[in-house]
Amino acid sequence: MQLRQDLRNLAIVAHVDHGKTTLVDAMLWQSGVFRDNEMVAERVMDSMDLEREKGITIMAKNTAIVYRDTKINIVDTPGHADFGGEVERTLNMVDGVMLLVDATEGPLPQTRFVLGKALARGLPPIVVINKIDRPDRRIHEVLDEIYDLFIDLDATEEQLNFPVLYTNAKAGIALTDPDDVQGRGLVPLFEAILASIPAPAYDPAAPLQFLVTTLHHSDYVGRIAVGKVVNGSLQKGQEVALLKADGTTRKASLSVVYSYDGLNRVERDVIPAGDIAAVAGVDDIFIGDTLGDLLDPRPLPAITVEEPTISMVFSVNTSPLAGRDGGRYLTSRHIKERLEKELLYNVSIRVEQTENRDSFRVSARGELQLAVLVETMRREGFELSLSNPKVITRQENGRFLEPVERAVVDIPEKFIGIVTEMMSARRGQMVKMINNGFGRVRLEFEIPSRGLIGFRSQFLTDTHGTGILNALLIGHRPYAGDIVGRPNGVLVSDRDGKAVAYAIFHLQPRGTIFINPNDPVYPGLIVGENSRTQDIWVNITKEKKLTNIRASGTDEALRLIPPRQFTLEQAMEYIGDDELVEVTPKSIRLRKMKNR
Repeated sequence: MQLRQDLRNLAIVAHVDHGKTTLVDAMLWQSGVFRDNEMVAERVMDSMDLEREKGITIMAKNTAIVYRDTKINIVDTPGHADFGGEVERTLNMVDGVMLLVDATEGPLPQTRFVLGKALARGLPPIVVINKIDRPDRRIHEVLDEIYDLFIDLDATEEQLNFPVLYTNAKAGIALTDPDDVQGRGLVPLFEAILASIPAPAYDPAAPLQFLVTTLHHSDYVGRIAVGKVVNGSLQKGQEVALLKADGTTRKASLSVVYSYDGLNRVERDVIPAGDIAAVAGVDDIFIGDTLGDLLDPRPLPAITVEEPTISMVFSVNTSPLAGRDGGRYLTSRHIKERLEKELLYNVSIRVEQTENRDSFRVSARGELQLAVLVETMRREGFELSLSNPKVITRQENGRFLEPVERAVVDIPEKFIGIVTEMMSARRGQMVKMINNGFGRVRLEFEIPSRGLIGFRSQFLTDTHGTGILNALLIGHRPYAGDIVGRPNGVLVSDRDGKAVAYAIFHLQPRGTIFINPNDPVYPGLIVGENSRTQDIWVNITKEKKLTNIRASGTDEALRLIPPRQFTLEQAMEYIGDDELVEVTPKSIRLRKMKNR
């Protein structure tokens, strides 16, 4: 085996919001990718609109920098557990990982997940403790927690001998000693990457082997496949063997080959082994396929990711308002084509046709992953109806098993009682409690995945918006028992028309209203939440009877309470088994499946 000493391939992994993308920004600036006077958006790697709005990374992305004549390919991965499939497949492209941990929060559920995957693949780690400028930092305690996590995940002795750096990603400073006040920018971090991440190895006698880990689309060259050149080399115009995951083989030709330079894909004539590359010209290439030599085709192991844990039914929007809210794609054919397209780029979801021809069951890692897919479709002009999320259970040895998650809750001390009570009601069991003496407490629970559906909004309400909740799948266990669903009934419109302020005013004592005056309504539309357990059908279009008698005090001042507005995730969590979320480009509505 030979080594490419002029190259390093590195993935940055961490829990959500620990600062991966901000650190990549600083690395790009200090490596000279941008001009000093260039206008660059903050968190430049988060290029999708949804990523910027939510402040999280959703898709793994590649970039490359050059330091001391060595090219460093960097993959910025998502930090949210729902997008773990992105992390799992990108680990196939790299030779080492940089584990980023918040100096206050320490290792959290997704830290364990991504680190476990990296250690299982034998990848050497660099540990970076970020946000060392926080006043409540716990640098030495967090480092001890990281060592405990490595030992818990059965790290080898070589993997335990990792270098540790201390960073303030926003300021672009990396230190080898947290008490050092003379920061030299990110030079210590770059030096640690060159010293600790091994150069990619390849067999000079082996034929071409290129494993596809990501797909993109270009209006000019069509489908673009991204992956690592394990052996051999890629050339523009080269004829190769496309080795499919199902064992079939066919001949293909590469129209363009790219490598990465900064944030850009750059056309090359030849890309040698060890580099991360992108190829175009093969229209039916998929994630997990291998490009090999025509005379000596050698497929690489196909990419595998963990199975989905939650599913929803996507169906045609059959409401009376269908097509009146800016939607362009309304039919089951449109929805089916869009979901099939999503399957090309997203290896962690599954799609199957239900008994109803107009419905499709979509399975994914979590509610957020499904919500991101629906929000993307909505912005593309789709209208559809969504059922409530259901966990995916399994039968093993005659036992009924359900997915169980480890939920880590960070809350002020005064909310310990109410959060423990809420978790217990949802079959959660506390397994750990940590109090660091800063007024906040960390509780760890093991809870069925179905117990977390609809829990986040209630959790934020009961902790006055101060609680932080993270969860990660830990396996399947026997069914824990029934869980009480939503405690309140709903107010349902019993006729067509438009909502009237007079009717809303008189319904306010009944519960919480969801709509504004003049909003269109129809039979079956959910217009509010009842303060009691049963559903009530109401006339929200009722107007005041007019007479020819006027007297002092006859007209009341209609003071309306602002309605409760749902985000897509909140609506998905809120609905019951007999209800749907109606999603259009302009609106999110809740409705009953059937009219009374």
